[in-house]
Amino acid sequence: MKILVCVSKTPDTTAKVAFKDSNTKFDDAGVQWIINPYDEWYSLVRAIELKEKDAAVVIHLVTVGLADAEPVMRKALALGGDEAIRINADSHDSFYIASQIAAIAKEGNYDLIFTGKETIDYNGSSIGGMVAELLDMPYTSLVLKFDLNGNTATVTREIEGGEEVSEVNLPLVVSSQQGMAEPRIPNMRGIMAARSKPLKVVEPIAVDALTSIVSFELPPAKAGVKLVDADNVAELVKLLHEEARVI
Repeated sequence: MKILVCVSKTPDTTAKVAFKDSNTKFDDAGVQWIINPYDEWYSLVRAIELKEKDAAVVIHLVTVGLADAEPVMRKALALGGDEAIRINADSHDSFYIASQIAAIAKEGNYDLIFTGKETIDYNGSSIGGMVAELLDMPYTSLVLKFDLNGNTATVTREIEGGEEVSEVNLPLVVSSQQGMAEPRIPNMRGIMAARSKPLKVVEPIAVDALTSIVSFELPPAKAGVKLVDADNVAELVKLLHEEARVI
């Protein structure tokens, strides 16, 4: 069985958020890049767990990005990926990215495609569904638990007010979230092995982006707080009505 895990590099959660070029680009000066946690902790680790149960499983990694994405791909290889593919393009358009991934997936004839439910920088949660549509494959999102029995997957996904359990035959696209697997860290053996694993660079296919970034804007700075005595309910109501304007 062949598994394709979609990987994205994202800023570390402690990175200072700033913009440049008239607020049209994220300022990445001094930023530490990491593997998007939903891709790493849940999608990739669950794929590794499947491989540990069946040595015939092959795990390929794919990302859309420039050369600065290669360190995070090497880390993903160190965790347990067999081969990495970097599509040499820089885009923030979901359709463009999904189209590039779908082209690789179609060529590789994968049985299972994992994505994280979203990236922690844009929180778009759109790539998995687009990839599935472009490949004409079933898609399950927000998956908490994934089990495989032969060619049939049993997935537990989050829905409003509860959980839903479904069975679906491969090939399949799945977006993963917390609960899918337990996070791991690379061991020394994996880190050393990752240096010699293939990291192939391919040029993107011709696709027109459907969106463009006009500008970014930081949220307004938080103002100071006002403390109101617990016995002074009238003052609290007045502030909520006249200043906060929430009632």
